[in-house]
Amino acid sequence: MTVLYTAETHTTGGRQGESYSSDGNLDIQLTPPGAAGNGTNPEQLFAAGWSACFIGAMGVAAAAHKVKLPTETAVDAQVDLLNNDGAFGLAARLNVSVPGVERDVAQAIVDAAHQTCPYSKATRGNIDVTVTLV
Repeated sequence: MTVLYTAETHTTGGRQGESYSSDGNLDIQLTPPGAAGNGTNPEQLFAAGWSACFIGAMGVAAAAHKVKLPTETAVDAQVDLLNNDGAFGLAARLNVSVPGVERDVAQAIVDAAHQTCPYSKATRGNIDVTVTLV
């Protein structure tokens, strides 16, 4: 296995803190979900990272199907923070739009992407995930 990239961040203060990357490209304030303020939360960051990665996996799958992935391709990701009597967890929904591609081909691309996307692999069997072609 070859490491392609390593992300490095430093975080202090937890959900009410800050986080920055070693290369300086990320420098954010953190706030709890639903809190007022200019910060973001881990669930939003996870949703953004997963949806971006998923579109990348879709590009690979589209190329294998000899289809050009439209620039308007989008993933609306929803990541739920759950509390089950003090046991916290996550659930997620990915709503995928592939405009201009025949539905059966788009579904095949989405299915292939969900098998190869590193975020999808990491969550498989660990949290409830629903992927829907919209």
